[in-house]
Amino acid sequence: MKIRIGYGLGTRSETNDQERFDALIDGLEHHGFDSLWLSERLTSDCPDPLVGMAYACGRTKQLKVGMSVMVLPGRNPVILAKSLASLDRLSAGRVLPAFGLGVANSAEHQAFGVARNERGAWFNEALPLMRRLWAEDHVSHHGKRFTIDDVSVRPKPVKGHLDVWLGGRAPLEMKRVGVHGDGWLPSFCSVADVVAGRREIERIAAEHDRAIEDDHWGVLISYREPSEAIPDRMLALLADRNPDADPNEILPTKQGLPATMQRFIDVGFSKFVLIPSIEPADWEPELAEMAATVLPLEN
Repeated sequence: MKIRIGYGLGTRSETNDQERFDALIDGLEHHGFDSLWLSERLTSDCPDPLVGMAYACGRTKQLKVGMSVMVLPGRNPVILAKSLASLDRLSAGRVLPAFGLGVANSAEHQAFGVARNERGAWFNEALPLMRRLWAEDHVSHHGKRFTIDDVSVRPKPVKGHLDVWLGGRAPLEMKRVGVHGDGWLPSFCSVADVVAGRREIERIAAEHDRAIEDDHWGVLISYREPSEAIPDRMLALLADRNPDADPNEILPTKQGLPATMQRFIDVGFSKFVLIPSIEPADWEPELAEMAATVLPLEN
């Protein structure tokens, strides 16, 4: 099992100008981290994920790029399939798409133009259509939201398809992973949570004659400085997403992070996206320290 460790920028990210973004990208590439994951929130300061991914790919040779996550409802699946396939080709296969329904926020719902209660149905129609557009030529589809006849999207992704990562722990979210996902990347989870979640996702996938590869199970982990109390906003998120969890297990310190990651590795999870709870003033020393702390787990 190959361990892969990347970094993510949360929705409150302040890394949104050229100097700081360059420092992050260059540091990740220099120190040998696997990937960069960009969140999406139209109404916050974080950079647009597709733009940021393209910029990062153009500046690096090895770093993979993904979204954690991009909102799919409200987007034209044909245009998005073209954009992601093009970026995958131009980056020599370094794109890791991850999609979601979007945050429960009225401003975000208005911005995307899709009501919350319509987002699941939109997602469930758009993602399979995108998969067909990546893999096939002459695609026809007649659904409730999209109608196309004999459409071919080119170029195709490097592998002829793109592996799609999904997150979430709610029953409907795990069902969506089992039916539509190639990988699972949840957040705010304990080891017990992901063990139970994987078991349920594998059961659902089997019911649909699908299987998720052994190296496509991951987890997003926020970490903090040893002297740093868990920020109130993180406690509020944890209370909303996983109220029964121990905050110190879900949000470890830097020193406790390797042991936390090892516990996930021991139960078969090999993909990690790390997010500092407070972004550093300077990315280079942060990434140098963390490379020495966590990258030995990849060996």
